[in-house]
Amino acid sequence: MRLIGLAVVLSVSLILAPFAAGAQPGENVRRIGFLSAAVHGSEVDDALRQGLREHGYVEGQNLLIEWRFAKGKYDRLPSFAAELIGLKVDVIVTLSTEAALAAKKATASIPIVFTQVSDPIASGVVPSLARPGGNLTGFSLIAVELTGKRLELLKGAVPSLKSVIILGRRESPVNALAVKEAQIAAQRLGLEARLVEVHDAEELEPAFTTMARERAGGVVLVPSSFLVTHGSEIVELATKRRLPMLVWTDTSALRRALMSYGPSTTDILRRAGGHVAKILNGAKPGDLPVEQPTKFDLIINLKTAKALGLTIPQTFLQRADQLID
Repeated sequence: MRLIGLAVVLSVSLILAPFAAGAQPGENVRRIGFLSAAVHGSEVDDALRQGLREHGYVEGQNLLIEWRFAKGKYDRLPSFAAELIGLKVDVIVTLSTEAALAAKKATASIPIVFTQVSDPIASGVVPSLARPGGNLTGFSLIAVELTGKRLELLKGAVPSLKSVIILGRRESPVNALAVKEAQIAAQRLGLEARLVEVHDAEELEPAFTTMARERAGGVVLVPSSFLVTHGSEIVELATKRRLPMLVWTDTSALRRALMSYGPSTTDILRRAGGHVAKILNGAKPGDLPVEQPTKFDLIINLKTAKALGLTIPQTFLQRADQLID
């Protein structure tokens, strides 16, 4: 009898082990999935956890999070989405346009909260921002609308700038829209602007070699999880060829670029946690309007400026939200 009793105790212990540090037996534990086309980033994870905590959902207590990162290999997204569906998650949170589209294709019933989507309508993620309908809602990156502003900022940091390359991923549906905005801004600023598209990592070095040979003055990135995944390599190539580069996000992979300007990624993920909580509490995702960013950061890397041989005007430095030494 003692052996049977011991076996029962061991079995129960194994079942409850994942929740030993938090949730109690019988507590209603909710499960969400996180699907990203890019690489793992602790700042993103922490921001989402914070947003969920603010609404009473704590990982390890009443919440489980299933993390899936495609690391730039987009063909893995459908299988990851299928895995999350098989785990019967209550909500899927996505990071990037590609991840949102993969989740949308995989399920029409499980709620999806998307983030870092450049243009939700143009990308085909939702038909409307005010009433997205169906099982999706989330946050727009307003990438296209900010393209002109980024050119203006790069010109402010490098007054001698004459030409700019817009670097995007070939398959991105927002490239054409971003370039149109860039050309409008470039004409106003007296700049030349043209698009360079890449498909995979092997095309990055030849692309930057061509930029340097053609004496491009600077580079502005169109938001893409591919460019985040290869961010360190891109920053290294730009610095090696002395090309000032402005990116849209201050994630760890792109932190060494000359400048970043755009919505705060951590703020958006924190707010996404609030959306998830609303849905877990009974709200329908299609009734929640797609929200736009409210916090924007201009960050300048002074160490990179020195490596590029640039002296950024003091009046421009005063506009920065953060200076990295």
